[in-house]
Amino acid sequence: MSTPTVVSIGSVDELWALLALGATRTESAEGGERVDQLAHGLQCANELALAAPDDVELQVAGLVHDIGHLLVPGDDAGHGRHGRVAIDSLLGSRVGRLVELHVAAKRYLVTTDPAYRDILSTVSTTTLRNQGGFMSASDIVEFRTDPHAAAAITLRRADDAAKVPGRLVPGLDHWRPVVDQLVAASR
Repeated sequence: MSTPTVVSIGSVDELWALLALGATRTESAEGGERVDQLAHGLQCANELALAAPDDVELQVAGLVHDIGHLLVPGDDAGHGRHGRVAIDSLLGSRVGRLVELHVAAKRYLVTTDPAYRDILSTVSTTTLRNQGGFMSASDIVEFRTDPHAAAAITLRRADDAAKVPGRLVPGLDHWRPVVDQLVAASR
């Protein structure tokens, strides 16, 4: 299988159009989640705003963490990497790295925390197999030494909590000035 070509998102307007498209898609190409991708991203960003109110980059990473599903549907294993490629130059390398690492964070938590396995949704359990399953000892060491590992775990836990049908959270209009400010600061 060839590696898909993912291009960088060049503007916040482009990003917003892609995020809005998420309202028509479930979280995974495999289906089964009860919230669409846009609602999921908004819930995740809200969870992170509550958990880490001073970390705007983490909150924005939560908003866009599954954008790779929209760019390359069906590539569960690569969606974090595709998301990073797409948003790194617009939103900054830390946001991009967190988007990429949220997949590894799931694998890490499943491997190191048996109780974590019980909270995964059916879709997350299925995609875990596509994403490589349990980590090896060397994978664990590599993940733990990443300077963004702790934030990626926070993102992953927010990701898991952000699948509630009908939950009322701030919409995209709330996040636009936040993202505009982040983009302006990174230029």
